[in-house]
Amino acid sequence: MTTTTAPAPSEHDTTELAATARRLSILNGLFELRAFIALAVLIVVFSLLSDSFLTVTNVITMTKHVAINAVIALGMLLVILKGGIDLSVGSIVGLSGVVAGELLQGMSIGVLDVVAYPPVWAVIVLCIAVGMLVGLVNGILVTRFRVAPFIATLGMLYVARGLALLISNGATYPNLGGSPALGNTGFGFLGSGRPLGLPTSIWLMAILAAAVALLLVKSPFGRWLYATGGNERAADLSGVPVNRVKTIVYVVSGACAAIAGLIIASELTSAAPQAGETYELNAIAAVVIGGAALSGGRGTVRGTLVGAFVIGFLADGLVIVGVSTFWQILIKGAVIVLAVMLDQGQQRFQRRQGAAASAAAAVTKPASH
Repeated sequence: MTTTTAPAPSEHDTTELAATARRLSILNGLFELRAFIALAVLIVVFSLLSDSFLTVTNVITMTKHVAINAVIALGMLLVILKGGIDLSVGSIVGLSGVVAGELLQGMSIGVLDVVAYPPVWAVIVLCIAVGMLVGLVNGILVTRFRVAPFIATLGMLYVARGLALLISNGATYPNLGGSPALGNTGFGFLGSGRPLGLPTSIWLMAILAAAVALLLVKSPFGRWLYATGGNERAADLSGVPVNRVKTIVYVVSGACAAIAGLIIASELTSAAPQAGETYELNAIAAVVIGGAALSGGRGTVRGTLVGAFVIGFLADGLVIVGVSTFWQILIKGAVIVLAVMLDQGQQRFQRRQGAAASAAAAVTKPASH
C-alpha cells in the first residue's frame, strides 16, 4: 500500500489566508455595528446643523417619539426572528385606539337601557386583547392554513383597518380624558404622564425591551425561536413546537402594536381609525437596521432599539433642520432599501468569512491519505 502526503502549505499561503480571514472579520464587525455607526453619524450631523437638536428637552421629546416605533419593533423582531413578517401592526395601532375611544365614550346596554363606562384599566386590557386576537388570527393563518406570512398579514392589515372604520363609522373619537363622575379618567397617563421625570412611553419601551431580552436570552422559548428561524425543518425534527412558536410571536406582535396604539390615542387624547398607517414599515426598518436578518435566526433587542432610534432621530432631525415632508418620505424609503442591502451584504460576508476560516484551518494541517 502506498501512502502519499499532500504538499505542506507554504508560509505565504497560510499568511494570505489568515489576512483574508481577518479582513472579512473586520468587515463583518462593521456590518454588525452599522446601526450604532448610523446613529452616531446622525447625532453628529444634526448637532452641527442645529443647536437645539442635542438639548436635554429635545432628546427626551425625540425618545418619546422613538418609544412608539420601538414598542412595535420589539414585537416585529420576534416575528422576523422566526423568518416571518407582520404587515398588520399599523392597522392594529389604529384599531386599538378606536376600541379605546369606543369604550371610553361608554357602551350602551340596550336590554338594561343604560350606558356603561368601564374603568381605564379594563379599557387597556380589552384593547391589548383585541391586538392579541388579530395576532392569533395571523398565527392560525400561517400555521394551520399554511398561508404565506406576507399574504396573511397583508389581508389582516385590511381587515383590522376595516374594523376600525366600521366601529368608528370613519369618525375620530375626541376628548378621551374621561369624566371623574363616570370613573373613566386616567387614560391620559399613558401619553402625558411623566413618572420620575420621563414620559410613560419611555418607561414602557424600557420595560418591554427588558422583558423581550429576557425572553430571548433566558427562556427555552428564545432558543426555540432562534432555532426555528435558523432552520425550521431541523428545529421541528429536534422537538421544537414550531407552530406554537410561530403563533405566539404573532400574538405578542399584536399586543405590542395595541400598546403603541393606546399610547398614541392617550397622547393625542383622541383616536382616529387612520392612525398607525405605514408604522409597519418603520418597525421593519428598525429591526433590519438593527442587524436582524429578514430570513430569520439573527437579531437582538439591543440592535432593534438602536434601529428605532436611527429611524426616529432621522425623522425628527429632518423636521428640525427644515427638510420638506416630501424629501423626508424619500429619504426614509432610501434608508429602508439601504438597510436591506446591508443585510444582504452582511450575509454574503459571513459566508465568505466562514469559507476563509475553514480554508485557513485546513492549510494548517497537512492532509494525508
